[in-house]
Amino acid sequence: MAQPIDITKFEQLKASGDLPSPKGVALAIIRLIQQEDSSVAELTRVIKTDPAFVGRLIKAANGLTGHGRRAVASVQEALMVLGMPTVRTLALGFSLLSSYRDGRCRNFDYGRYWTGCLVQALAMQAVTKRTRSAAAEETFCLGLLARIGELALATLYPQEYAKVLQQTLEYRDIPLAVLEQRAFAMDHRELGSAMLADWGLPRIFHEPVFFAEHPEESGYAEGSREFVIAHSLQLSSFIAEIFVAEEAERPILVGRLFEIASRLSFDPVTVTEMCDAIVAEWQGWGDLLDLDTQEIPPFSELASRGEAIAASLATEARERDGGLATDGRRVPRGGESLSQGGASAGGAALGLPVGVQPMRVLIVDDDASMRALVRKVLETVGHQVIEAADGRVGMEMALEFQPQLMIVDWVMPEISGLELTRALRQTKIGRSIYILVMTGMEDDDRLIEAFENGVDDFMSKPINPRVLAARLRAGQRVIRLQQELDRDREEIRRFAAELAVSNRRLQEVALTDSLTGFPNRRYAIERIQQEWSVSSRTRRPLSCMVIDVDQFKGYNDAHGHDVGDAVLKQVAGAIKGALRAQDIVARTGGDEFLVICPDTGLDAALACAERVRFAVESAPLPLSGDLLSMSVSIGVATRDTVMGDPDALVKRADQALYLAKNKGRNRIMTAQSLRPGPVLP
Repeated sequence: MAQPIDITKFEQLKASGDLPSPKGVALAIIRLIQQEDSSVAELTRVIKTDPAFVGRLIKAANGLTGHGRRAVASVQEALMVLGMPTVRTLALGFSLLSSYRDGRCRNFDYGRYWTGCLVQALAMQAVTKRTRSAAAEETFCLGLLARIGELALATLYPQEYAKVLQQTLEYRDIPLAVLEQRAFAMDHRELGSAMLADWGLPRIFHEPVFFAEHPEESGYAEGSREFVIAHSLQLSSFIAEIFVAEEAERPILVGRLFEIASRLSFDPVTVTEMCDAIVAEWQGWGDLLDLDTQEIPPFSELASRGEAIAASLATEARERDGGLATDGRRVPRGGESLSQGGASAGGAALGLPVGVQPMRVLIVDDDASMRALVRKVLETVGHQVIEAADGRVGMEMALEFQPQLMIVDWVMPEISGLELTRALRQTKIGRSIYILVMTGMEDDDRLIEAFENGVDDFMSKPINPRVLAARLRAGQRVIRLQQELDRDREEIRRFAAELAVSNRRLQEVALTDSLTGFPNRRYAIERIQQEWSVSSRTRRPLSCMVIDVDQFKGYNDAHGHDVGDAVLKQVAGAIKGALRAQDIVARTGGDEFLVICPDTGLDAALACAERVRFAVESAPLPLSGDLLSMSVSIGVATRDTVMGDPDALVKRADQALYLAKNKGRNRIMTAQSLRPGPVLP
C-alpha cells in the first residue's frame, strides 16, 4: 500500500503556512460545506459572489449531462448535479489554479503544469464514464489535483526544486521522484497523497495518487476500484503528456498510449474517440480558465503518423544522403560500382552474413577524413549511413533519423562523445541505440567511465577496417536480439489488448440487460454496495427507488410478448431521460427497475421520482395507429441510522412500492419521514 509521508513532517509543512491552500471565496465555500447545518441557499449566495467560479461550476455540471438533456443554467441546478462534496473539491482546485498561476521556482513551468492538470481532469472524467469505477465529477476533481505534490514542492522549496528540475534534464533516466527523495527526503507522490487526504478526499482517491505513475507496484487486486482508479490516473496523465508535448513528439507517444489504455480494456478506436472529445473540452475549458491550449489533429491521424514515422524518417535520410536504394544501399553514380570502391584497406571485400539486414548508422566525428574512412567500411557492407560533424548536430540527427547504431568520436568540440552518449541515454529513442565510441585513450578508468555513461563498445584509433567490421557484426547481433525481443513484446501487447477488449465485452454482456441496455441485477447489487461504502466513509446521503410497471402482465396477455417488450423499452427510455447524470439505473427483474441516487436526500429523491413517474405517463407507446398508455409505481427510500446494509435500503424502498401499489398505482411513496436520521459513519 501507499508509503505515507511522515505525519510529523507533514504537520510541520502545514504549520509553515507555505503549502498551497485555498483562498478567498473558495475558502468560504469549503468552510460552509463543512458545517452540518449549512443550506443550499446559503451556499448559493456565497458562490454567486464569485462570478468566475459560477461559470466554472456550471460548465463542470454541464460536462456531466448527457446528450439531449437540458443544459444546467443556474447555481442551484449545478449543486444538484454535482453534489456538495464535489463542489467543495472544485472550489479547492479552481482556487489553487487562480492563486498559483506563477511562482518563484525558476524551472517550474506553471502554465504547462496547469493546462496539463486540466487535461488530466477531463481525461479522468472521460475514462471514469467508461469504467464506472467512481462518480465522473469526483474523478474530474481528482485529475485536477493529482499532481498537486509537484506544485507544493515548487512552492515550498523554489530554489532547491529548480535545481531538481534541472537535473531531470541532465539525467532523464532517473525518475523525478528519486531526485526529489535525494533532495527533500520525500517526493511529490507522497506529499500529494497526504495533501489530498488532509483536504478530505476519501482513501479510494488519495491512495491511488501515490501509485499512479507505477500502478503495477500497488499490489491492488486486478479489477478492484483502486486498481482501476490508479490505472485511470496513469492513463489520464499520459494523455495530458501528449497534449502538452511538442507537435513532432505526439505521434511517437500514441503507441505507448494504446499500451497503457489496454490495461483498462480500452481498444485503440475507443481511445482515439475519447481523446478527440477531450481536445474539444480542453479548448473550451482553456478559454474559461485563461489557459493556453493548442490545436491537436485527430488522434487516429496521430496514430497513423506514429506507425509511419520510422519509414518517413528513413526516406528523408536517403534523400539527404544523395540517393539510397530501397534496400538501404547507396546508389552508384557515373559508372561507379560498389565492388570497385568497396574494398577494405587490406584489399579484401567485407560482406554481411547471409540473412542479416543492413542497419541505419550515424557517424559523429569532427574529423572529415575519419568519417570518410568509417563510412567507406560501412557502405561496403551495405549499411545506410549519415554523418554529423559535431555532437550537437549528432544529437539532433539521432532523434530524427533514429539510427540503430552510432559510431561516435570521444573527443569533439562543444559536446564530447561521452556527453552525447549520456544525453541520448536520457531520451526514450536514445536508450535503444547501440553506441560505439572511437578513442585514442585506453586508460582503464576512462573506459570504465565510458561504459558507466552508457557506451556499449569502444574501438581504439587508428581504425582497423577489419576490426571495425567485426565489432559491427557483434553490435548487430545485439541489435537483432533487441529487435526480436521488441517484436515479441509487441505481439504480447497486441494479444493482451485483444484479450482485454474481449474480456471487457464479455463483462459488459454479463452485466447488461439485452432488452433495455440497462445494467442488470448483478451490476446493481455490486454498485449499490460500492455507493453504500462511499456513503459510509463520507457521510453523504444515499437514496434509491424501486420502480414497477403498472399492470405489466395485462400488456402481455392482451397484446403478446412483443408488445410487452416494446412497453419495457419505452418505459426504460422515459426513465433514463428523466434521471440525473449521477443516478444509476438497472433492470432488476421482469418489469422492475432499481435507481441508485448517490449524494441525494429523501426530498431530492422524491422530486426525482416524480419526474420519472411523469415522464413515463407522458410517453405512450404508438400501437396500430393508437397510443398505449403506461404508468409506473415508485417506492423511494434513503439511508438512515437503523439500516445496517444496502439490502435494508432496497427493502425499505420495496415497502414503499407496495404502499404505492395499494394506494392505486401510478404514484410515488416513501415509508420514511421527510427528515431521516443522519447517515451512519
